[in-house]
Amino acid sequence: MREHLPLSQFPSTERLAFGLNAVFHTKGSGSRGVTIIARQPNRFKSTFASEIVTCRLAKNGTLPVFCKYGTKDFDRGYGHRGGVSYEAAVYSRVLAPLHTSTPSFYGAYREKRSGQTWLLIEYLEGASQGTSKTDEAVIHAARWIGGFHASNEKRLSSTRLGFLRRYDASYYVGWARRTNQLFGNRRSELPWLPRLCSRFEELIPDLLRARKTVIHGEYYPSNIVYRDGTSRPADWQSAAIAVGQIDLAALTQNWPILMVERMVREYKQTRWPKGEPDNFDWLFRIARVYMVLRWLGDPGVASPAIRRSIFSRRTRQLSAGSKILVRKYRRFLDALDSERESLGLV
Repeated sequence: MREHLPLSQFPSTERLAFGLNAVFHTKGSGSRGVTIIARQPNRFKSTFASEIVTCRLAKNGTLPVFCKYGTKDFDRGYGHRGGVSYEAAVYSRVLAPLHTSTPSFYGAYREKRSGQTWLLIEYLEGASQGTSKTDEAVIHAARWIGGFHASNEKRLSSTRLGFLRRYDASYYVGWARRTNQLFGNRRSELPWLPRLCSRFEELIPDLLRARKTVIHGEYYPSNIVYRDGTSRPADWQSAAIAVGQIDLAALTQNWPILMVERMVREYKQTRWPKGEPDNFDWLFRIARVYMVLRWLGDPGVASPAIRRSIFSRRTRQLSAGSKILVRKYRRFLDALDSERESLGLV
């Protein structure tokens, strides 16, 4: 038992057991007979505190459960992220009816003491972010999201999906303008950036007119568990209604061009076996720009120290995590520069 877990982020074992019993009793999985055997913090970084809880259910034996704990205050990313209660609704209303390969949804529990929501889902044993970044894994992921988008395009009129956020003009505009505010003063290094941000704003109507579906919102390989030939996307707090090319842009980010082309082909063939819409490639280019702006336009991530280090090339004083961010932002700026021609700015 991991009794040393920080009480500020994790519930006590007594409170946790009460919540687990409430969820599994409601589901009819073992009555009031849940016993906690072990607790292990999630080793992967996440917006919310999470852990793996090994339980013994009276009728169903031992079960590892992934528990994510909501907080009242968190970084909503200017409308990009929902909370744990929002993610629980995605699992319950969007994913569960489709019987997809996503982690099984056990339930959500709202604790009276803290007013916080807990999300309880299947723990994918043996999961590794490394195996999700192989060529084989991302090709399967492209097919998976193509099928998911095809299925959900037909469901958008359902009242069950009415809670999902929809990307509107103000949402897209915000990322372009914040990017310009944060980086537009680097005229010597990025003379082209203000015009690119303005051009992106001009193209937003194309995103709004296009066919939409339910998207994951952060469909990066690190959020997709790949095991035994199956893709199992997790971390659905950024799910929304928008163009599917956004998920494809996230999946293909920073991959060599030949792999990007292959992922795009697999996605198209899965989502539209009879042929993709004529404007697919154009919307994909716009989506690729959006994905970069979403990183650059977040001042919570692009701190002044990070921004200075991007251009000064001095990173010795930064932490290991900040150095990784600096390298990532340099790649983002290079990617944005390379997209100028595709948007007619060269």
